Amino acid sequence: MTAEVVAEIHHSHRDVTGGWLRPATFGVMDGLVSNFALVAGVVGGGASGKVVIVTGLAGLVAGACSMASGEFTSVSSQTELMRSEIEVERRELKVHPEEELKELAMMYEAKGLRPELALEVAKELTVDPDVALDVHVREELGVDPNDLPSPWLAAGSSFVAFAFGAVIPLLPFIFGAASVLPALLLSALGLLVTGGIIGKITARPFWYGGGRQLLLGGLSAAITYLIGLAVGTGLS
Repeated sequence: MTAEVVAEIHHSHRDVTGGWLRPATFGVMDGLVSNFALVAGVVGGGASGKVVIVTGLAGLVAGACSMASGEFTSVSSQTELMRSEIEVERRELKVHPEEELKELAMMYEAKGLRPELALEVAKELTVDPDVALDVHVREELGVDPNDLPSPWLAAGSSFVAFAFGAVIPLLPFIFGAASVLPALLLSALGLLVTGGIIGKITARPFWYGGGRQLLLGGLSAAITYLIGLAVGTGLS
């Protein structure tokens, strides 16, 4: 009797392909920073509370739609390019199987395998055409052909995240605030918390992610506010 040996898995990995994390992170930070900067700019220019709310809502909708369409287009283009290159590899495996076998063996040699062993491994992996395609795509293109990024996921994550971030600096004005200070405090808190949460997701300390985003967001808002103040003073 032979005992079946099953490898014991001691750890697992999180999804690092960036299917949702990158657009969501970019969306929430961009929404919060850009809309607070927009609100701060029009407040600095002397706009009324109603104008601030309308401007902020317009910035929210326009920014969310722009982010979503941009993410959809960019990820679609990336995925289409990947699929095109995968088809190139599929054709090469059919038309030039020996050359592709030698190419794969050379890749394994470059990784440190002996030439004989590299050729043997390449032959074993080329027996099944589907496995051969998968291995060549991974080795040559550096992508998983079965896990290509989704443009719909990227667009949806970006839209929701941007809208969530952009509504934060608007809340004080919706509830009757007359100055930028409440929006400033709430936006600073939003930057700190969201940056800290993302820092934790990426195995960074909470204070590092939150502090970094608070600093960058604060600089952006300060510059926009000062420009709005200068322009508003010049127009009055």
